[in-house]
Amino acid sequence: MDIAARERTSLRVAGPDAGDYLQRMVSNDVEALAVGEACPALLLTAKARVIAPVVVLRRGDDDFLVLTEPELGETVRALLTRMRLRAKCEIEAEEHSSLLVFGADEGFATDFGGARELLDSGLAPTLDAEELERRRIEAGVPRWGHEIDDRILPAEAGLDVTHVSFGKGCYPGQEPVARLHYRGHPNRELRVLELAELPEADAELVHEGKAVGRVTSAARRTDGSVVALAYVRTEVPADAQFELAHAPA
Repeated sequence: MDIAARERTSLRVAGPDAGDYLQRMVSNDVEALAVGEACPALLLTAKARVIAPVVVLRRGDDDFLVLTEPELGETVRALLTRMRLRAKCEIEAEEHSSLLVFGADEGFATDFGGARELLDSGLAPTLDAEELERRRIEAGVPRWGHEIDDRILPAEAGLDVTHVSFGKGCYPGQEPVARLHYRGHPNRELRVLELAELPEADAELVHEGKAVGRVTSAARRTDGSVVALAYVRTEVPADAQFELAHAPA
């Protein structure tokens, strides 16, 4: 079992209306969770732009833990508090240590492909941050501030597959998410690429003389090869060869 530390902000949402309230706020079906289960989800604007990716853990019938990135903790807390209105639930911060575990059944489902998340275990990490980043990129897992920000639509990052339920009730951003899913397709998509060199941040990808995408994350493997995540226009073939250019500031 491989173990990596993960920085998290955690918010407790608990009370008689907690499940119903979160169900109306996030993109995934949290009411379907059994106690001890979790699912990744999104908080979205009305136009389906990402406010924050979250993982929702059900700890009891009326007790949920919402986990998000440290830099988004206050954004999520303020949004959930502002939109609560008459819902009978409390929203407050909690302190937890979080680990990602690979190759084990411990913990709960999370937003990192191939891993599960474990809270307050006391286990010592066996992977450093550099190795974790390489695994993230190879697994095609988008990260806030790299592949996910307020310009991204869920389908562009593949989040409509992992973070969205198309059978649940309404939530902010549901209509454009469903419309794109059933009636259209995104103009760009997130791909895992093999590169000949380590690119600069936000480097442009060129195919047949045209700029067709940009690199969002990259890491060097122990054998010297480079793996990267990039947004590429959907009409570009999956086996296309790219050249690297550098996007202007």
